[in-house]
Amino acid sequence: MSGNPGYAAAPKRHRRRRPRDAEEGSGFPRARPRGADQVREVAVVQTEVTAMDVEPSSSAAAGGVDGSYLSATRFDQCAVSPLSLQGIKDAGYERLTRVQEATLPVILEGKDVLAKAKTGTGKTVAFLLPAIELLSTLPRSTSINLLVMLPTRELANQVAVEARKLLKYHGTLDVQVVIGGTRLPQEQRSMKSTPCQILVATPGRLIDHLENTPGFSTRIKGVKVLVLDEADRLLDMGFKRDIEKIISFIPKERQTLLFSATVPAEVRQISHLAMHKDYKFINTVQEGDEETHAQVNQMYMVAPLDLHFSIIYGVLKKHVAEDAEYKVIIFCTTAMVTKLVAEILSQLKLNVREIHSRKTQSARTKVSDEFRRSKGLILVSSDVSARGVDYPDVSLVVQVGVPSDRQQYIHRLGRTGRKGKEGQGILLLAPWETHFLNSVNDLSITETVAPPVNPSIQAEVQGAIRKVEMKTKESAYQAWLGYYNSNKTVSGNKSRLVKLAEEFSQSMGLEIPPAIPRLILRKMGLQNVPGLRAS
Repeated sequence: MSGNPGYAAAPKRHRRRRPRDAEEGSGFPRARPRGADQVREVAVVQTEVTAMDVEPSSSAAAGGVDGSYLSATRFDQCAVSPLSLQGIKDAGYERLTRVQEATLPVILEGKDVLAKAKTGTGKTVAFLLPAIELLSTLPRSTSINLLVMLPTRELANQVAVEARKLLKYHGTLDVQVVIGGTRLPQEQRSMKSTPCQILVATPGRLIDHLENTPGFSTRIKGVKVLVLDEADRLLDMGFKRDIEKIISFIPKERQTLLFSATVPAEVRQISHLAMHKDYKFINTVQEGDEETHAQVNQMYMVAPLDLHFSIIYGVLKKHVAEDAEYKVIIFCTTAMVTKLVAEILSQLKLNVREIHSRKTQSARTKVSDEFRRSKGLILVSSDVSARGVDYPDVSLVVQVGVPSDRQQYIHRLGRTGRKGKEGQGILLLAPWETHFLNSVNDLSITETVAPPVNPSIQAEVQGAIRKVEMKTKESAYQAWLGYYNSNKTVSGNKSRLVKLAEEFSQSMGLEIPPAIPRLILRKMGLQNVPGLRAS
């Protein structure tokens, strides 16, 4: 693991962190069906459970979590079944994370839970384990008993992998994944031939099955536990109506678990719709706690657009030379810009993979699995990898161009420095994008001087750009223009926007910006803006 790459930096700005009070963990009762002995409804603030702060030791933890995210409690001290304990042991998990320690006792009691928890802190096991404990006590059936909904395909696949680890010795329970980007008939055949009790799904594909798969709406009436993971992002991505429709199909008498990195008003609203009134709110993010992982060294660079590709190449060459086990994610603004950057870096003979929404689901899954397992690899990604996806040991995250907002910057940065490990983050901006820094000036992010671009690097990069197909450049230009046209700060002056787009076009080695279909320009509201060529 390499340290600071050696760029000159200004003194760091740190947020002061409040001390945490260590608390004794509560007992871990076995799961039991919801009964008449409901807990009394109290104010949400009063029902908060605070995560325990303990010093780490060398033992393993669920999900490979270590360092400051571990508690002192071992899984074999919890009232979970021998079959689950054996699966946990085989997965290499020994100690609970603080998130698991705070939530497991309450979930095992059968109560509804809204948990505020950061990604990368072991929350997947926190909701899977108690749900599996409940399911293992039920008679075997073809009904779906546990339904887990997530915002992206990558997250769904990741949760299913974790579930299979925990189910290793539960021979009567099966898990299946239904997600967009795969063939619906194939999923229908799979569910018919091997009925599962645990279904992990994205909302849109779940609606497809409710509307088109015979018998599915009957099977889903067996749901005993509903999980909404990354609940805030599910709502951000516009799934509220889908979630409401799905909830109308499943029994009201069930346990509901919502896990979310943030708890805005929209999450509160869906919690009131989906959960019993006596649900528990468990906050594992302390007041005054940093939103970004403290062990990530955050830096930003400001440089003209025409130097961005060369700077990215220089940063990567330096990082690869310093860290033999490097593992880098480069986040780009759009899918087509991601494709462009990946192709340029591939031409420069770097070990690169790309992942974005324009790739087929099978291609995305293949790349995601390879990156998760590998070291010595660079993943160029759109925001499909920005949140929740667990890629262990990422040494560096580079964000190219202004993020959509503060939270997106934080979630992207969260791919490194996970589970108590160190990491680096670099944000590369053009001079006219520095307004974004006002939204993160309370974080420990410092300016660093961009590495000098010598003539040999510039020549290499320009040669690589020339080898990229014109179609890729045209698509990237159109996507770039669309992205910044949606940025209120940049798009206010359309003439300036067109000029900046021309700079981006020139950075790809194009003397004249590509023409854009009239229909696309009309949709962007740019059909009569001087300087844009229509086709």
